[in-house]
Order: sequence, then structure tokens, then C-alpha cells
Amino acid sequence: MRAVICTVAAAALLLAAPVAIAHQGNPNYRSVVSKVTPDVPGIKVSVLNFDDRLLLHNTSGQDVVIYDYADPPRPYARLMADGTVEVNRNSEAYYLNEDRYGETSVPKNLPEEPQWEQVSRSSRFEWHDHRAHWMGKGDPPGLKDKSKRQKLNDWSVPIEIGGRPGTIAGTLTWVPLEDDPLPVGAIIGFAALVIVLAIVVIVVRRRRSAQQSAEEPAEAW
Repeated sequence: MRAVICTVAAAALLLAAPVAIAHQGNPNYRSVVSKVTPDVPGIKVSVLNFDDRLLLHNTSGQDVVIYDYADPPRPYARLMADGTVEVNRNSEAYYLNEDRYGETSVPKNLPEEPQWEQVSRSSRFEWHDHRAHWMGKGDPPGLKDKSKRQKLNDWSVPIEIGGRPGTIAGTLTWVPLEDDPLPVGAIIGFAALVIVLAIVVIVVRRRRSAQQSAEEPAEAW
């Protein structure tokens, strides 16, 4: 039975793999941070999973505020000097950043006054910023030759460090892939086959157990 359980667990992991991959960035795009201003020691920003999320780590001893997409921009998140990380529930980005294409609905008439919600005390905050990746589901209009590496655009995210305005600046680049993409359909088919085989094993073992019990002689009294 232990072997059956392990088999089913492995199949479940295989089925979960395509789902996890769907939530990663696009490997054809490379979004990188080129500069953070003002230049303050202890502020580190990186891109996770090709172009999927930005990660800001604040050990500067100063408060850092990240601004959203509004015009004029509103505070979206802040990383306090003591390590506290908060997000503003009254920012459009609080809702739009839940989906890669910004298709999440946003409540109407959000108050201008921030409503801060603590999310951690880790001095780290990662978020899905739409300024750092290509928002369309088709190809970017400037992409002429998919077989060649090509810079698509520059991007920037307004921030504030210790009360001073600044930006996270970066670039987005198209990168052709040499290897074939992961065969998600084949993974799903294989996982389904493994699950079916596991079920068959369970049924066969139960039938054999029931048959053996029926063949055992009854105890005489």
C-alpha cells in the first residue's frame, strides 16, 4: 500500500507541474533591473522567474515606498525601516497585481487615504509589476525577428526612499529559446496513466484480499 501511495503522490506532483509552470514568467522574455535611484546601501531589487515578479529587499534602515499605476501614482506598498512590510488596499495595484494581465476587477471609487495591511516583517516584498513585462498575449509590435535577441523597451517603477523620490529602472528583452518547450500535454497524459495504473493496483489487491478471506476455513466451535 505504501508503494501505491507513493505512486499516486508522484502523479499528483506531475499534474501540479503544469499548473506551477503556468504561474511562472515567460522564458522568452528577460526583464532585468538596471538601476535603483537614489543609490542607497541596503536596497536590493531583482526580477524573479524571467519577467514575472520584482523582489525588493530593504536593509537600509530607511522607509521605502513603492507607487502604483495611477496618475498621479498612489502608494502601493511600503517596507519600513524596522522590517515591517505593508500593502495599501486602496491602491489599484493591490487588485491588478493579482493577475499577469491585470484582468482582476478593481473596486470603484477607492478612497485616496491609504488602508495599510501588514503582510510580513521580513524586510522583503515581491510583487507582480505590469511595468516590468509585456502585457499583451500576442507578440510585442516591435518584435521583428524571433530568432534574434532584441531589446524591447525600458521600464521604470516610481519609489521613495527615506522621503526622497526615486525609481527602479530596468529593461525588457526578447530571448529566443534553443530548446523545445516543456511538453505539458505529454506530462498530463503520463500523469493520468500513472493514476489509472495506481487505481488498478488498489482494486486488484482488494479483490485478492477478499478472495483469500473467503477461502480461509471457518473456525469450529
